[in-house]
Amino acid sequence: MPDRLPSPGPSFLKEQEFRVGEAILRAGMSRPTTGPDDWWLAVLWVRDDEGIVSFRDVAPVAGPPPEPPLARLGPAIAGALSGMILEDAGRLAIRLGPVVPPDDPDRPWQSPLAIRAGFRWEPARAATMRPNALATEVLTAFRRSVEGLGGRRGGAG
Repeated sequence: MPDRLPSPGPSFLKEQEFRVGEAILRAGMSRPTTGPDDWWLAVLWVRDDEGIVSFRDVAPVAGPPPEPPLARLGPAIAGALSGMILEDAGRLAIRLGPVVPPDDPDRPWQSPLAIRAGFRWEPARAATMRPNALATEVLTAFRRSVEGLGGRRGGAG
């Protein structure tokens, strides 16, 4: 599987533009759905003009760290959505997985930056937010978390 995938098409919400180094990137998402057991599900991605970028494109300048990118991305997204995600038996109800796993498990940063995301929301928070507002919170948390993967911050567009 190549490091890059073609662009998935239009984002459900307006893409959020940001910079990593000199690169101008855009974070987008699929239309969210509600799955079994009230899991809110969406696909999130980062692309440039040529398609979905690789996790490697947002890694630290010195090179990717040894842990997989989702080991960093998950806690960052969970922190950004703090208070919104349901806590169930002491664990936050969040699930993240790559859309396409890396060809080489020892090189997890060399895979497309597209993830499947699932959340269960705190009922009171979900009831008070419009669906687009909830999706905007998720996309913004994802974009900010991706910006932080490399330890270098860009600017939101």
